[in-house]
Amino acid sequence: MAVSQRQRETVRALLDEHGRTYAEEAGIHLKDTPQPLYQLVVLATLLSARIKAQVATAAARALFEAGLGDPRRMADADWQRRVDALGEGHYRRYDERTATQLGEGAALLLDRYGGDVRRMRQASDGDPDALRRSLREVPGIGPVGADIFIREAQSLWPEFGPFFDDKAVRGAGRVGLPTSPEELAHLAGRERWAALAAALVRSALDKDVAEEVGESAGHR
Repeated sequence: MAVSQRQRETVRALLDEHGRTYAEEAGIHLKDTPQPLYQLVVLATLLSARIKAQVATAAARALFEAGLGDPRRMADADWQRRVDALGEGHYRRYDERTATQLGEGAALLLDRYGGDVRRMRQASDGDPDALRRSLREVPGIGPVGADIFIREAQSLWPEFGPFFDDKAVRGAGRVGLPTSPEELAHLAGRERWAALAAALVRSALDKDVAEEVGESAGHR
């Protein structure tokens, strides 16, 4: 699969300037253990609402700083504590509904998976659609949130990659890159798929990002 010099420079600019995953932005040190994976579920829940990504990541940080970074503590916390933590992150438009969903989601994960999201992976047996269905059973996670989780987790769970969702693909088109997941995967190592996908999403959401990347690639 031939890769042009322009494509290489575009990918380098994307990763250098915008290749921070949303999990990193939310302060999640993502690894294949129960707590950070649960925190990614929380982030996917917050990002499922029609709200700016920066607000969702700030709210996730506020929840974790309030001690609500694992499902047992989230489930045991009263509703007002969850609302207050979301407010600290300026997640106010959907705070009451989301506080309820976070409590219900934590309870579901504890009941069905013992609080360990890795069991969801095992049950999915390498099938992205099965994993997507399981994620969508968590209150507050819709199709977009499920895709966000898989997009961010693919570096840990490579059997679900390469995963570039609709927004990432749209961002790829905007910066002149291929729009098939397989071709995009060829442009970055497996360990950088999630970072590249995050950068492409930012390009899709903000035309200034796409223009900046184009200018950077042209001057390298």
